[in-house]
Amino acid sequence: MKKKLLALVMAMTMILALAACGNAPAAPNASGSGSGSGDPSGSTSQPPADSSSTGDQSQPEGPELDSFKVGAIYINSQNDTAGYTYQHHNGIVNAMKELGLDPETQLLIVDNVDDSDDTAVANAIDTLAGQDANIIFGISFGYINAMDEKSAEYPDIIFSHGTGYMANETNFNNYFGRIYQARYLTGIAAGLKSKELGNNNIGYVAAWNLEYAETCSGINAFALGVQSANPDATVYVNKISTWGDENLERQAAQALIDTYDCCVIGQHCDSAQPQLVAAENKVFGCGYNSDMTDQAPTAHLTSAIWHWNVYYKTAIQAAMDCGGDASKFVENMGGNAYYAGLAEGFVDASPLNASTAAPYTDKIMNAVRELMKSGKWDVFSGVKLSYEVKNGTVEISRNSADLEDNQGNVIVFAGEPSVDDSVIKGSMNYNVAGVVEG
Repeated sequence: MKKKLLALVMAMTMILALAACGNAPAAPNASGSGSGSGDPSGSTSQPPADSSSTGDQSQPEGPELDSFKVGAIYINSQNDTAGYTYQHHNGIVNAMKELGLDPETQLLIVDNVDDSDDTAVANAIDTLAGQDANIIFGISFGYINAMDEKSAEYPDIIFSHGTGYMANETNFNNYFGRIYQARYLTGIAAGLKSKELGNNNIGYVAAWNLEYAETCSGINAFALGVQSANPDATVYVNKISTWGDENLERQAAQALIDTYDCCVIGQHCDSAQPQLVAAENKVFGCGYNSDMTDQAPTAHLTSAIWHWNVYYKTAIQAAMDCGGDASKFVENMGGNAYYAGLAEGFVDASPLNASTAAPYTDKIMNAVRELMKSGKWDVFSGVKLSYEVKNGTVEISRNSADLEDNQGNVIVFAGEPSVDDSVIKGSMNYNVAGVVEG
């Protein structure tokens, strides 16, 4: 009996030893972590080379996968049919499905949270924490202070903030992208349409302007795209001083048409109201966040859009790879500031509305898109583009020229390096020549 018992113990010991060897820990993530300055430049890291995945790609199985919960705080309703919150929500839902998570049971949402009310944001975070969220996404810039404070209060939860710049080295990062590249493409569509119509006045409904580099760089990129197609065009900006308010967006768009006779209305605001106003006035428009052709089929040309699922899939996978240790998140992400663009499929212009666009717009946009994706040219390089179509083929000319602001100051001299990313993301506070804030 003693021999049998001893043999049984030895056998069990061998089985346990073999099991332990088969589950040896993976090697550390080779991407490392960013420098984490925490300043508005946000220049701490680039996304992983494969922006759809990061770190050890083994996916949790069984109860661990089933119990993982994603929290999200939205500025508008999760039931929106277009615009900012709509595009984020779709991105999160699609990313979760790709990763084998069930949005019906594993996505926790607090929506319609005012981003100017830190207490409301903090309460939303507390709600999601109380529901055992493993990661919390806050999609609006104004959520920044509450996200920062709560990431310290809840070190076992991962916090990821959209469009901001604050972060830490463990459980809190920020994410944004080169949306200015997409805005340049939509500017091409607007400029070509204005040239076709013989009207050089283009309007732009802006949440803000010089107050934030995000809005300022977007206006400038749109204007440079417009000017590449129609050098005589002027972009008139009407600022509403909030990220989204449907009534103000509508009023601002109408004022641009009434005051300046604008033939195309661009936008950096949350809803499709500027495109609806464009349609009502029988002019044209370029939307933002989501493809707004369905909302304004007779007016909409194209939108600057986000493919948020690219980021959300990366972040959720990195969070699951933490195995319950939230402090590993920033390391798994390769740094605490995610910044991607056309090359990674994170931003783009939506499919062109062929029924409204000027001839050859699609060809020209595609040619410029490939230039940016390849890294051979970018918007704030000081090298300006112009286009000619010969026998159906697009020819792009590069014109080395000073990049000037609308006060006549040279920003980048011809032939000098491009405007730095830290300026585009964090400190740009001027409008380029050809932009007028009304």
